[in-house]
Amino acid sequence: MSGPRPVVLSGPSGAGKSTLMKRLIKDHEGVFGFSVSHTTRNPRPGEEDGKGLNILPMLLGATLLPVADVFSSEDLDLSTSFSCPNESETTETTDKDYHYTTKEAMQEGIERGDFIENAEFSGNMYGTSKAAIEDVQAQNLICILDVDIQGVNRIKETDLNPIYISIQPPSMEILEKRLRDRQTETEESLQKRLEAARIDMELSKEPGVFDVIIINDDLERAYEELKEILDEEIKKVQEAKS
Repeated sequence: MSGPRPVVLSGPSGAGKSTLMKRLIKDHEGVFGFSVSHTTRNPRPGEEDGKGLNILPMLLGATLLPVADVFSSEDLDLSTSFSCPNESETTETTDKDYHYTTKEAMQEGIERGDFIENAEFSGNMYGTSKAAIEDVQAQNLICILDVDIQGVNRIKETDLNPIYISIQPPSMEILEKRLRDRQTETEESLQKRLEAARIDMELSKEPGVFDVIIINDDLERAYEELKEILDEEIKKVQEAKS
């Protein structure tokens, strides 16, 4: 598929992915896009098939982030909200449009390997297809995929050829302090996040998993490093639009 290479961002909760992503998108309007997920649930009033492209982030794996952690209304003017099915989220917002399909068709697609992630929530299936990412590329936009380490491994089984970037904290001690300072976690959920982070940090060190690992010990430096890595793809998009 021609078009800009997708960008895979991975790293534990508290590493700073969301902050870096928000700033990157805000500073490069019209450069980045997001895929539209598939679902087997019926459209609600006002929802249309396939709407929401270039607005919503694709979030994969067991540590999916609520969209409030990724974007705020003060940073971007978003008319749509999003909630992904996962272990920690028990509600779904009603303002995101999807590609609507049947369970039979979606199951066939999963078996064919058309989806890079899928999950079931409240009796409905959800997932993100390779085609949805290619749709973003076709619009000459860089598709951002915010994934956990399992999502990284799934994407490596495809021919999407993204740029793999890991955002990591300087240490477990600093990560724990960041998470505790949020004051949004119970002790149990905090310990689960820390254990997931330990695994993530170890696996990210394996050769060939990521193209680059950014240690976010200084936000400005980390952001400049992220921009430098993506500079070539960003320029390609901007030049094509000029």
